[in-house]
Amino acid sequence: MTRIVARPLTRETFAEFGDVIDMGGDNHYPINGGKAERYHDLATAEALGPNARVLISMVRGTPYDFPLKLTMVERHPFGSQAFIPLSPRPFLVVVCHDGDDDGPGEPHAFITAPGQGVNY
Repeated sequence: MTRIVARPLTRETFAEFGDVIDMGGDNHYPINGGKAERYHDLATAEALGPNARVLISMVRGTPYDFPLKLTMVERHPFGSQAFIPLSPRPFLVVVCHDGDDDGPGEPHAFITAPGQGVNY
């Protein structure tokens, strides 16, 4: 069994997999008469195919016990998927590049800071 250690999620460490969604960075400005702050262009949603569309869903997950034995990963070849937490708790992100045999490649794990999300 291969053991992997989760690294802190940063834009630099996650760049090869997708976008980090958070309120860091310089691309924000006041809107609505100064009553709100817009954090602009944080990620790009993608949908491929003739009937493709971008949609928004919510998922309520159950925490895993650690150490975690990874037995399954999802693959979304026709569109991106974003995870934006509604609570200020960190969460584990595990991603893989495509493998040589149409299966997943080596897993990479990241732990978010409170308030961070991802899009990939």
